[in-house]
Amino acid sequence: MPHAFTFFRIGGFDQVRLSTAADLAALGELDRKLWAALACPVQGLEFDERTLQLIDGDGDGRVRAPEVVAAVAWCGTQLNDLGAIIAGQPRLPLAAIKAGTPAGTAMVACAKRILAAAGKPGQSDIGIDEITAAAGELAKTRFNGDGVLPPGVSQDARLEQAIVDILTTRPGVADRGGVVGLDRATLTAFVAEASAWLAWWDAGQARGAELLPLGDATPAAFAAVEKVRAKLDDFFVRCAAAAFDGRAGVQLARSEADWAGLAAGNLADASALAGFPIAAVRAGAALPLGAGINPAWSATVAALRELAVAPLLGHRDELAEAEWRALCAKLEPFRAWRGTETATAAGKLGAARLRELLSPAVQDGLLGLFNQDEVVKPEFEAINDLERLVRYHRDLHRLLNNFVSFTDVYDPARQAIFQSGKLFLDGRASELCVRVGDMARHGLLAGKSNAYLVYADCTRLGGKMTICAAMTNGDASGLFVGRNGLFIDRKGQDWDATVVKVVENPISIREAFWSPYKRVARFVEDFVAKRAAEADKAADSKLGGVATAAAAAAEKGKDAAAKPKFDIGVVAALGVAVGGITAAIGALLQALFGLGYWIPLGIAGLILAISLPSMVLAWLKLRQRTLGPILDANGWAVNGNVAINIPFGATMTELAKLPPNAVRRLDDPYAEQQTPWKTWIVLGLIIVGVLCTGYGRWRHGTYWWSRLAEPAAAAPTVEVPAKP
Repeated sequence: MPHAFTFFRIGGFDQVRLSTAADLAALGELDRKLWAALACPVQGLEFDERTLQLIDGDGDGRVRAPEVVAAVAWCGTQLNDLGAIIAGQPRLPLAAIKAGTPAGTAMVACAKRILAAAGKPGQSDIGIDEITAAAGELAKTRFNGDGVLPPGVSQDARLEQAIVDILTTRPGVADRGGVVGLDRATLTAFVAEASAWLAWWDAGQARGAELLPLGDATPAAFAAVEKVRAKLDDFFVRCAAAAFDGRAGVQLARSEADWAGLAAGNLADASALAGFPIAAVRAGAALPLGAGINPAWSATVAALRELAVAPLLGHRDELAEAEWRALCAKLEPFRAWRGTETATAAGKLGAARLRELLSPAVQDGLLGLFNQDEVVKPEFEAINDLERLVRYHRDLHRLLNNFVSFTDVYDPARQAIFQSGKLFLDGRASELCVRVGDMARHGLLAGKSNAYLVYADCTRLGGKMTICAAMTNGDASGLFVGRNGLFIDRKGQDWDATVVKVVENPISIREAFWSPYKRVARFVEDFVAKRAAEADKAADSKLGGVATAAAAAAEKGKDAAAKPKFDIGVVAALGVAVGGITAAIGALLQALFGLGYWIPLGIAGLILAISLPSMVLAWLKLRQRTLGPILDANGWAVNGNVAINIPFGATMTELAKLPPNAVRRLDDPYAEQQTPWKTWIVLGLIIVGVLCTGYGRWRHGTYWWSRLAEPAAAAPTVEVPAKP
């Protein structure tokens, strides 16, 4: 029979409760469709990143549901009671480890050694700090069980140099302490490459002087010739062209303009001359091997003379074209053979050094070092397993309450692992804040949450981060780009916060009720301000015109004061507008007072007619408000509709209110004198109701509520006289 899980409904969907060891052991049986989330990122959460890295089995930076199941199952094989992880204690009792298995026995022994080294022999539990300190010290030892031999691991100078030389041909691998060293795979690859290169080299050696006219010095001579081959071929062709036509000599030796361009620069390193001929171009000229060489090529020609010309042609001061061709011909077999060389970096060490590195003495010595390192491998593996178990014992159940179910999300006493802190802004505090890496990308998806979102840049001591806060209570009147606030992260550090973007959505039904009146008031304010500005501008223009006219009249000695024109059209238009407004108000009042005793209900109906559409639209959007898109935009894979309903939203965004024991004084000496219009409206409605009731009593002899129960009066009958 499958395990009987317990579910609870919160946030609009059913969530599993993992409260017993049996629940945890059967986690793999739980239908993935019932999980709150299926994946989350390793970074950017208020959760121990090292623990998430250990759960992330494939190391791709994301934790998925199968990896969570595997972590819980592994704890079940290492602990006597899987339910021990529910408490989330930071220290692991040694008695909780299942000592009957080889891994458990090794972990208990390793824990006792660590505690003894830390000066705590006999202690019955262990924490992550002690394990981390011990692992750091052991990682610095000569042999640390990671299978990597860094420089300095051997006390034999020959083996030390062998490790260094091999690492010059291969990238190497970092050991536990972060030092790059040699592992078995690297050594195997080097041996294969070095053997292949030596086989190629030995095949060339078998051809003797034909291929290697200078023996082991032939590669150096060939390299010297190759460095200057293209330049010398160019030089001799130029000289041949000059012999063919004397006019070409001047042009092929570069013009005076080229030399004039160089004269204005700095020739200290002679690199600017590299493009010029290697020597002076003349008909039938030979290459000087001493004086007369282009300074940019003097060192290269000197190497050619010492490594190739002298050994193969004998000592001489210049090199004719025929001698150059003969020199290249002597090295042509080596050139062709060199083209068949196995492409490997091992060859740069040379044949003699490679033979030493491949000798049994060096190879056996390196294998012996690997064997010594593997002796302590179980101890280090026990440290790794112990660290994993301590971290899972402390953190795993908390992850389950933020992954398999969202228990912590809806618990007011705890915060979810994605909540980065609290944003204080505009007289409220939002706890539903998440870190954002790319605001533009996050906003594309997070806007589908139907929540009012505020993006803020937070800065502190040169640090900067961007957060997204969901405003789920209050109103949006004080939320705008540029508004400053304060952000408190989960560590209690305070950050300056500045709003850089808002995604507008309804916040509450209360805000929706007043929004039509606020829009009307805003329209009236804008209209009045616009008209006032136009009137002020017109008045200034008229005053300027009057002043100009007065000055002109004073100069001419005439009275320029003239009566303003009376615009009949403007007065007529104003009259029509006022008349229309008056008629509309009169019709409304007539209909309202025509209700008689139902005037209060009519007023309430009028208010609802104005506010109800806005409230209905807000209610529909608030019902669709969800947390999923906000988390999905940060790399989560939320599996259900995590609703942010009105009660939950009220807990996520707290409005400013006085504490219960506060003393409030209302005698504000700077308060503006305000007309108590609300009080007058209420009193007016009461007076209207009393007058209507008294009028009805005088007119009909009974009160209006008594007549509601009376049957309707029958229509009077009229007798029609019969026709004669």
